[in-house]
Amino acid sequence: MVRKDKEASIKKKKSKIKKKPWPTKAAMEQVYAMKLWGSGNSDFYSGIGSHHPKLVEPYLKVLKAFLTSFTKPLVVCDLGCGDFNVGKELVKYSEKYIAVDIVADLIAHNREKFKDENLEFRCLDIAVDDLPSGDCAILRQVLQHLSNAEIQKIVEKLAEFKYVILTEHLPDVDFIPNKDIISGQGIRLKKKSGLDVLAPPFNFKVKDRKQLLYVVLNEGKGAIVTTLYKVF
Repeated sequence: MVRKDKEASIKKKKSKIKKKPWPTKAAMEQVYAMKLWGSGNSDFYSGIGSHHPKLVEPYLKVLKAFLTSFTKPLVVCDLGCGDFNVGKELVKYSEKYIAVDIVADLIAHNREKFKDENLEFRCLDIAVDDLPSGDCAILRQVLQHLSNAEIQKIVEKLAEFKYVILTEHLPDVDFIPNKDIISGQGIRLKKKSGLDVLAPPFNFKVKDRKQLLYVVLNEGKGAIVTTLYKVF
């Protein structure tokens, strides 16, 4: 009886131990604090990928076409919204637009700068926290910065959305997908790899996929690829 009580006590203590979060939050806070993606004359700047017309304008064109193809506007969850230079142009095409990022100061800044009746900002770690419910999840050059362990947790949650739109920076030649990295500023391109959520170890199950956009960068710099997945 004493032994059983002791085992129960140990289990109770273990259940109270919180899992240590991945170091992504601190890494992304550092990116903005040290302006590792550039300054852009702003306290918060998400890099050239969110500002260069060659990348932003065609992306907005295909996203607008998709979002306006529905009779009833979708509830959109922008997971990793960054400085919101891109997302701000999509809010008007949604029933509700929930913009999420892991950096608290960035979310506070965005709340002050961008205001719409159907717009909401939330500070969440999408690998750890529950995601907002919605019809369509958008992740624009987000997963490419994360470790495989974090991506796996996120992919499991993406199964709750009917549509998922992923944009990733990939090699523009054949590559071995999903080589693991440490979460942070860098991406898999240096390892001659890129993200493919349909391939192991993620094996994301979808009903259909469609490439919406393929933008080739300068020679040797890869391509920015946007893919639409219909989950159910």
